[in-house]
Amino acid sequence: MSPELELRLLNDWQRGLPLIERPFAALAQRLDCDEAEVIAALKDLQMRGVVSRVGAVFRPHILGASTLAAVACPDDRLEAVAALIDSYPEVNHNYQREHVYNLWFVLTAPTRQRIDEVLDEIRRQSRLPLLDLPMLTDYHIDLGFDLFINLSPSGSSRRTSAPGHRDPAGNALDAAVLREQMDAADYALAAALEDGLHLLPRPYAALAVACNMGESEAIARIGRLSELGVIRRFGVVVRHQELGYNANAMVVWDVPDSLANAVGRLLGGQPQVSLCYQRPRRLPDWPYNLFTMLHGRDRAEVLATLADLRTRLGLTTLNCQPLFSCRRFKQCGAHYSSPTAQAA
Repeated sequence: MSPELELRLLNDWQRGLPLIERPFAALAQRLDCDEAEVIAALKDLQMRGVVSRVGAVFRPHILGASTLAAVACPDDRLEAVAALIDSYPEVNHNYQREHVYNLWFVLTAPTRQRIDEVLDEIRRQSRLPLLDLPMLTDYHIDLGFDLFINLSPSGSSRRTSAPGHRDPAGNALDAAVLREQMDAADYALAAALEDGLHLLPRPYAALAVACNMGESEAIARIGRLSELGVIRRFGVVVRHQELGYNANAMVVWDVPDSLANAVGRLLGGQPQVSLCYQRPRRLPDWPYNLFTMLHGRDRAEVLATLADLRTRLGLTTLNCQPLFSCRRFKQCGAHYSSPTAQAA
């Protein structure tokens, strides 16, 4: 596959993977190539680490509990503490960032009780200060990453695929309400999708076998979960760093509580922002309550994007701090294992 077609495959199909028997044949038709070429390209991209998986990105708090946590770790203990954190299967992301709280990790588990148990164990074994920052409101959680946006002087998107849509508010239905609309077969399907689809001509048939259901039922259930918002997007899940976006900053904001929703929706609607969510303050150690994620090819590009957002959106009076990523210790898909999940 040519580099141009590969870029289109990565950019245009991060959402809206066709829910038909042969989805990769449909992609091939759009790309003017053949099905085998698309499957081979995706396998190669996965081997190279550019693609994490092809499949579902689930809305947080639906299938289980989750939280963002951080520890303040001395430099001479960083490797050992990172290894301790990484040893827990509940941890799916672990990054070193520029801050006194310098190890940031995400945990997912079937229940909040299990999250608390893991955090308590990490506190006890590391003997370090730890922040527990469960999500309060998600304004734009997607991570569908427009590969063309940084190539445009205006920051506008060149994405041409029609499927899917941005959902800055992200709270149309309460998580508890959504869980009530899911049955055991839905949870089994979600569990089978955690590591992505098999890269085969008929991936839904293989998924259906794993879930003891028919192919058409598996396709219909994915469509229903997508319509409900349980599945936020369905397609190619990329890794930013392997695509050349070597700089990323988790920008934390101290926003007056009365303005948090308005500012969150404003930032969450910007195409340069790939994540935007509200989390609790932990005073006096942690005064920030709004989190956004920015990516760029280098540090200067990220800082320029942040400066543009602050000026253009009238946010220059708000205190914010970019926490640049220094090192990635762990990154994988979230795993849940229980149909009795509870929100974080």
